[in-house]
Amino acid sequence: MSIHADIDRVIITEEQIAERVAEIGAQIRADYAEAKRPLLLVAVLRGAALFVADLARAIQGRVEIDFMAVSSYGSTTKSSGVVRILKDLDEDIEGRDVLVVEDILDTGLTLKYLLRNLASRRPHTLEVVTLLSKTGKQQVPIDCKYTGFNVPDEFVVGYGLDYAERYRNLPYIGVLKREIYAD
Repeated sequence: MSIHADIDRVIITEEQIAERVAEIGAQIRADYAEAKRPLLLVAVLRGAALFVADLARAIQGRVEIDFMAVSSYGSTTKSSGVVRILKDLDEDIEGRDVLVVEDILDTGLTLKYLLRNLASRRPHTLEVVTLLSKTGKQQVPIDCKYTGFNVPDEFVVGYGLDYAERYRNLPYIGVLKREIYAD
């Protein structure tokens, strides 16, 4: 059975994603053109893996990539609010320009925790780029310097976003059929 059959509708096409990632990459390249050291992209695994790969290529400048893995969801569709760091950075970020790369800004609780953690390591700058931001879902204010798309408060998958580790490989962002994840 095709995983595409589990999608109610596509809300952002593969072409729209590619175009927007190129635009964000160009803006980041311009914003960090005078930086003394390579920009460090910190991708939040696993959802941001595809986004960070495409974004790094779109920046076309000096970038380094590191990864963090955090968990607040498990295999449910709602954040538990309890954040665990499953994989920490390999690089020291003190004095670095750091750009946290997120797949989706939902409640903001996980990202707030992560930003507080990273800020304590004294980077030169600490900013956020998110592919998606859910309209009206934030419980805490998060200032994203770069946002790809605003999406409705629906369960979206594809282009790195998953439900129970499935659908990450879809080339588009789609709304998952409710019967697939209904509690």
